[in-house]
Amino acid sequence: MAGPIVLILIFVLVIYVAMAVRIIQQHELGLSERFGRYRLTLEPGFNMIVPFIDKVQKVDMREQVVDVPPQEVITKDNVVVTVDAIVYYQATDPVKLKYNVVNFIIAATKLAQTNLRNVIGDMDLDAALTSREVINTELRAILDEATDVWGTRVVRVEIQRIDPPDDVTEAMHRQMKAERDRRAAVTAAEGEKRAAILTAEGVKQSQILNAEGKAQAIKEVADADAYEKEIVAEGEGRAIERVFGAIHAGNPTPDLIAIEYLKALVGIANGEATKIFLPLEATGILSSIGAIGELFTDSKDE
Repeated sequence: MAGPIVLILIFVLVIYVAMAVRIIQQHELGLSERFGRYRLTLEPGFNMIVPFIDKVQKVDMREQVVDVPPQEVITKDNVVVTVDAIVYYQATDPVKLKYNVVNFIIAATKLAQTNLRNVIGDMDLDAALTSREVINTELRAILDEATDVWGTRVVRVEIQRIDPPDDVTEAMHRQMKAERDRRAAVTAAEGEKRAAILTAEGVKQSQILNAEGKAQAIKEVADADAYEKEIVAEGEGRAIERVFGAIHAGNPTPDLIAIEYLKALVGIANGEATKIFLPLEATGILSSIGAIGELFTDSKDE
C-alpha cells in the first residue's frame, strides 16, 4: 500500500510545483493577486506563486495600436468630412492599466473620436486638409494627458485620411485646375516678357557697340590724317632748313637769300609747303625781300 501512496504524493507534488511556477516573458510584467487583492508585480523570468491562492495576470508592455474607426466630423465652416486615425500607445504602469480602466482599447477609441471631433471642429476645411501634422500633435497631447491615469503613454497619433463630400471634392479639383491654368498663363506671360526684354536689351547693346565702333573708326581716321599732316609738315620744315643751311654754307648775298625765300613763299601759296622757318637774321632778309618786291611792282607798272 505504501508504494502507490508515495507515487500519488509525488505526482501531486509535481503538479503543485508546476502550478507554482510562472514564466514571465521579456516584454511582459505579471500582476500577482492573492484572494483577489493585488500583491506584487512579477518581473520577466522565473517566478513562484502559491497555487490556488495566487493568481497572475500578464500585461504586455510593448507599443500597441488602436485603430480609430472612420467617423463624420463637421468643420468650422460647416462641411462634413469623414476622418479616421491611428493611435499608438505603450503601457507605463501595469497596475493602473489593469485596475483603473475596464477596457483600455474601447476607452481610448472613444476618447480619440471625441477629441478628434473637437480638434477638427475648430478648423476650416482648408486648414484641416493642410494641417494634419498640427492635428496629430494636438490630439496626441490631449490623449496623452487623459490616458496618464490609465498607466499608458500615447506615443503618436496619425490621421489616415480626411475625406470631404464628393461635391466639395469635385469643386476643389476644379479650383486647383483653374489655379494651375492661371499659374501656367502667368508663367508663359512672364517668359514672353523676359524674352522681349532680353531681345530689346540685345538690340540696344548691339546699336551701342556699332555706334562706339563707328566713333572709334572716325577718331582713328582723324588721328591718322592729323598725324600724316604733321609728318608732312615736319618733313617740309626739315627740307627748308636743309636748303637754308645749304644757301648759307655758300656765303650768299642778301639778294639771293631773298629770292630763295620768295620761292618758298610761292610754294606755300601753291600749297606745296605748309611751314617756313626764318633764321635769326630775318630782319635784314625781310628788308631785302621788300626792296625786291618794290622793284617787281615798278617793272609791272612800266
